[in-house]
Amino acid sequence: MQTVQVIVDVPTMQTNRPYTYLVPERLTNQVEAGMRVIVPFGRGHREVQGFVVATGQTESAYQGALKELTALMDLTPVLNPEMLALSKWLADHTYAFWISCLYTMLPNLLKAKTKRLVRVIDEFDPQLQQSLFGEAATLDLAQVQTDPAAMHELVKLKRAGKVQIEYAVEDQARAKQVTALQATLDFEVYEELLATVPKNAKAQQRLLVYLQGLGEQKVPLKAARQQTGLSLATFRLGEQRGWLKKSLVEQLRTPMRQTKGADRPVTLNAEQTAAVTAIQAGIQAPTAPTFLLKGVTGSGKTEVYLRAMAAALANGQTALMLVPEIALTPQMVQRVRGRFGQQVAILHSGLSNGERYDEWRRIQRQEVQVVVGTRSAIFAPLPKLGLIVIDEEHENSYKQEDAPRYHAREVAKWRAQYHHAAVVLGSATPSLESYARAKTGNYHLLTLTHRVNQQPLPPVTVVDMRQEPRQGGESNFSRALLAAVQARLAKGEQSILLLNRRGFSSFMMCRDCGYVLKCPNCDISLTLHLATQNMKCHYCGFEAPIPQRCPHCASRQIRYYGTGTEKVEAELKHRLPAARVIRMDVDTTRRKGQHAKLLQAFGQHQADILLGTQMIAKGLDFPNVTLVGVLNADTGLDLPDFRAGERTFDLLAQVSGRAGRADKAGQVFIQTYNPDNYVIQLAQAGNYEAFFGAEMQLRKQAQYPPYFYTVRLMVAHPEEKAAAKVIHQLARRLQGHLAPETVVLGPTPRAIARIKNQYYYQIVIKYRHDPALHQLLTELQHEIQRDRQLHFAIDPDPQYFM
Repeated sequence: MQTVQVIVDVPTMQTNRPYTYLVPERLTNQVEAGMRVIVPFGRGHREVQGFVVATGQTESAYQGALKELTALMDLTPVLNPEMLALSKWLADHTYAFWISCLYTMLPNLLKAKTKRLVRVIDEFDPQLQQSLFGEAATLDLAQVQTDPAAMHELVKLKRAGKVQIEYAVEDQARAKQVTALQATLDFEVYEELLATVPKNAKAQQRLLVYLQGLGEQKVPLKAARQQTGLSLATFRLGEQRGWLKKSLVEQLRTPMRQTKGADRPVTLNAEQTAAVTAIQAGIQAPTAPTFLLKGVTGSGKTEVYLRAMAAALANGQTALMLVPEIALTPQMVQRVRGRFGQQVAILHSGLSNGERYDEWRRIQRQEVQVVVGTRSAIFAPLPKLGLIVIDEEHENSYKQEDAPRYHAREVAKWRAQYHHAAVVLGSATPSLESYARAKTGNYHLLTLTHRVNQQPLPPVTVVDMRQEPRQGGESNFSRALLAAVQARLAKGEQSILLLNRRGFSSFMMCRDCGYVLKCPNCDISLTLHLATQNMKCHYCGFEAPIPQRCPHCASRQIRYYGTGTEKVEAELKHRLPAARVIRMDVDTTRRKGQHAKLLQAFGQHQADILLGTQMIAKGLDFPNVTLVGVLNADTGLDLPDFRAGERTFDLLAQVSGRAGRADKAGQVFIQTYNPDNYVIQLAQAGNYEAFFGAEMQLRKQAQYPPYFYTVRLMVAHPEEKAAAKVIHQLARRLQGHLAPETVVLGPTPRAIARIKNQYYYQIVIKYRHDPALHQLLTELQHEIQRDRQLHFAIDPDPQYFM
């Protein structure tokens, strides 16, 4: 008998070892790798879901009695051979459980409890259809999955293209259906009917002519009404007289169907031409080259991406493009859709479950050749990949913070090797790791040193906030920045103001006793939000009313310290009442589609000032923006993290590049209390090479990436003693098993030691080459599952140590 290898979904007993199951005779030669199945598991024979990761031939190689598969959940695989191989590598590379990696690659509608519906899409034997479906157009697969005869017939029908499988979450999104109409009569019959219809019955005549031209085509009723201008009553009459019939048809939910128009290729300059030529050669090469495209802001990197994608498509291949934030997706999608039309699919977390599911199906059915999306789009099941582009490759958002803790850049390189595709990493401020690899020849370095509009980079003025006068109380604006904003208002130009924080104030403190209002679940102060009139925790979501008295000493001397986007917006309205302000942060972009709406409004000059957090710092291109102001450049500069300087430099360089991108000259103001800091000074000069040299010296001395690899072990438990006990046990386990030059930092509590009533402890391991480390960490991953309250995580290449 046939056997299969299945990774089972058992949360309390996860393992990366597949279990062997027998294929019952009724399913012989019907089970394929990549299908989801239902299998019995454990002594109680409870049924669980699993993924078939391999198929075998006979049971003779296995000792003992094997259990049989209970049922198939799919008629065709939901994961192709590449995704299965990638999932196994991902589990090993990120110290994750294989089942988590498999689920990561699928849209939510295939992860949750799903209803599997079989839908008739073409005619077949009426008697068989009646026996399987009755009078219905769909069949719930769960009702027949244990019926061998029915499953045998359905698999044959699926292979013949007579039925298709659909997945719908119970009581949630499912395949969208709309009413469609279809002509029921022959051309000549409609001609005869036209002769009998009264001459004054114009609507009926228009309907008959319309139906006569349809042939066998099914047209959504809404589209038919728009095309003909006829009322519902007229179509109803046509149905009653047998001129047409109505039915439900599936309509894919495609986000951003409308584009502003074609995006035409522009003339490339010499640097862009050289970059495109090199990438084209890489696409056609039998290897998998990685290119680092280092181009100053406004140098035309996007046009290079688009030309390279066109080259891949012309070569009969597909292309995948990643952007770091949902906020950047609308502008980038408009350009890619404008260039490639309906060949483009979109994948990001801002889509509804239904939209994401439908876009995934379009990709799986090979109806599109280009995918644009955020981090998880790296798993889009595109065949024949020729090019993977990662825009703003330095961004931390490409690293997944939950299991599996992958970095999209590493997954991209794996997929490129699989397909012999080219990878293009683009940035004005590449990550130190990527630039170091380019310097040593591991990546091919391509540079764009000039803006395409021939304008110089905008001059940057550093404002020393220590020298600002204190008359009239604290202000978020220096005199120079406020005057510059006023000058732009007078000229009808636009400004972007960056504040790397949301909310109204950072924290509330009592001036009498020094008490700071903190979250009861986390070691973090609550943030004031005036719009909702409450205090919020940005880690766990806890909310409390704004106190009138100090909860500790009952004093009324409560003051609010720090600055948030709401507070800056209020000050702007007070100082510049005529200015129209759009505030863009996590609070104002919670609702679906708000990113695109706010950016579109700003692009149409419905506002003079765009005020926002990090999400407005990169990728945005507005020709009328001539001023950029950074209100608090020091935020994040001195955090206890070795990447703090790099992040600050990247942020300042990226946001500075939003100014003067068209024919109008730009200007940038950076407000700081640390004007002598090397990061601020080099950001002002726009000198990435000098920053790279200085930062690499510090990294080398401190033994951090790219000179050393890092991995973080982290435990969390509701009881602090329990968390501390386990982390110290781990530290003892590591002793004597690691290479002499490997460095172990800790164990220590995390910088924020308690979040959501969980106490966190960590160990950081720095190593260059340690043959025993990977195996040891893999063993630890599988051993520490005994206590359900204990959370244990291994994070390779962590982006944050806080």
